[in-house]
Amino acid sequence: MDARRVTGAGAAVMIAAVLCGCDSSEEPVATPGLEARGTVLTTVKPTRQDLSNQISLSGSVAINPVFGIVAPADGELRYLDKKPSTIAAVRPKWVATVWDDNGDPRKVMIPKDSILAGRLMDDRSDVTAGMPIVSAKHAGYGIVADIDSAQAYRVSGAVTTIRAQIKNGPGPFSCTALGTIAALPAGTIPEPPPPPVVPTPAPGASGAAPIPPTAPPEQEESGGGSEGSEATGMRLVCVPPEGVKLINGAQVTLQVVTEKASKVLVLPVEAVAGVQGRGKVDIVGENQQRRTVDVVLGLTDGKVVQIKKGLRGDETIAVPGPDLPAAENKGPTG
Repeated sequence: MDARRVTGAGAAVMIAAVLCGCDSSEEPVATPGLEARGTVLTTVKPTRQDLSNQISLSGSVAINPVFGIVAPADGELRYLDKKPSTIAAVRPKWVATVWDDNGDPRKVMIPKDSILAGRLMDDRSDVTAGMPIVSAKHAGYGIVADIDSAQAYRVSGAVTTIRAQIKNGPGPFSCTALGTIAALPAGTIPEPPPPPVVPTPAPGASGAAPIPPTAPPEQEESGGGSEGSEATGMRLVCVPPEGVKLINGAQVTLQVVTEKASKVLVLPVEAVAGVQGRGKVDIVGENQQRRTVDVVLGLTDGKVVQIKKGLRGDETIAVPGPDLPAAENKGPTG
């Protein structure tokens, strides 16, 4: 056999062994760029910033929109007018009183340029603070935005500011909120008492003494609350400043701020399990192990969420946050 041919074959084997970096007796070399299973790759640290609860709503211009007025305190509700006026109030109008638990009267007012539209509760009903008790109708143009259940808790409470932009029209401009966002039943207005009944004298009895008119039976007031009625959808009603030209049915985008906070501790929403009230986060230790802790949540703008309790502020937090356990399926019960 040619020695040169053997020598060439041996060299080829040696070169192949060098290129692969291994032989049959060695372990395979790990693929570079992959971490061990369970290793946390993305982390964040809590930061502090100003935060506001802000959402965007789609609405439209409407004529004489209806809104709700709530009880100012816990207590007993008593209405004032038996026959409400149909003329818009030129100043805030007193329509009812809630006598609170201390026996103090708390006035219920409808705003200027509005008309009492209906009673949502019976007279002398026990009510709680924040409960809609009357509906009012704004006289003129207003802007109405419907609110779905996913947005309700973010809009609940006092609305701080509203900015409105009419599609292809005026804006942005400030818009003053009216009443509450709660879903309202139709409400009722008490019927006026019937006119007195004057009996007709019998024929030929012209000389008889006149018979006084018979007083009608006293009518019970209808409050509209006891029978109940189907609620409307939740809505936000606001009115623009004077000088803004409105067209009935025009589409409007509302930017609503319900609460603000300054220099609060926040985390990205991706790092937190939960949205309202209470949630969970994973704290990453020095050995890359996760530890799940409970936190109390506050405001959110959709990008970050306020951490009110549960963290000091110097922790390292894993992203994404922990998975909430699925509800147990116990199957049908007897």
